[in-house]
Amino acid sequence: MEINGVFIEDTYAEAFAMQVSRVLITALNEKWAFEAARSMTGFATSVIGCGGEAGIEGIETQETPDGRPGVNVLFFGTSKKNLQGQLIQRIGQSVMTSPTSACFNNLEGEEWVSVGGKLRFFGDGFQISKVIDAAINGNRERRFWRIPVMDGEFLVEDKFGIKSAVGGGNFFIMGEQVEITLEAAERAVDAMKKIPGVIMPFPGGIVRSGSKVGSRYKFLVASSNTAFCPTIRRQTPSQVPDDVNSVLEIVIDGTTPEAIGAAMKAGIQAACIPGIKKISAGNYGGKLGKYHFYLRKILE
Repeated sequence: MEINGVFIEDTYAEAFAMQVSRVLITALNEKWAFEAARSMTGFATSVIGCGGEAGIEGIETQETPDGRPGVNVLFFGTSKKNLQGQLIQRIGQSVMTSPTSACFNNLEGEEWVSVGGKLRFFGDGFQISKVIDAAINGNRERRFWRIPVMDGEFLVEDKFGIKSAVGGGNFFIMGEQVEITLEAAERAVDAMKKIPGVIMPFPGGIVRSGSKVGSRYKFLVASSNTAFCPTIRRQTPSQVPDDVNSVLEIVIDGTTPEAIGAAMKAGIQAACIPGIKKISAGNYGGKLGKYHFYLRKILE
């Protein structure tokens, strides 16, 4: 298969199960909602070393609970316990600290974890709660905590919904030179940002240091994906063609497999520009996860 002269390899991306929460951050204006969201999602590129994976999903288009501008963050963890811990830490350190912010659950979860209920103790006994009855809210009771802070109050929802999700969708963009490969990757990310329910957690949505499962060093669980490193293609089994000198990876986390598939399709189509030779994907013989996204099937 080719798109605009770019060869699409007959392979698949291997992804794994995760848990996700959607956090809605509001503030006095959009600028400060984004400031809090960027801080919360900082250093959350990979579960390999960051404890979680996160990104800004986009501006909330519906009316927010407090009627102010809002930004949605998707946060992914490896388990319910892991995700709850990350939410408590990051909302506590990055959202509560941000001027004028408030923080709400924005996901109808399969399970619920206490977040505001833990952070409320920062109020040192002066915190108070407000409950919206299920008869008013529609389907469930919602409790909010009002925690006194120096610019007023930090309003945070008591419990946040979590649900099953998918992490590690991916594809590789293989180009003649780094400049054109980066341009193709940027185009891919721009196209993928229009798909709801996904984030690309790495810097600018792009990864230069893709990894494989395992290492020759026993103390590492992951190491450089040497088969896709152009500079060592003569020294190790390689999947880099002779006319390719740069490879960049796009990693996608999604609330559903369908969302990841839609994002991969949009991204691959956008990345097929002159100077790009091949699109491939990372899979590890089933060692990583149960979700398999076949490139050619996605693009049909």
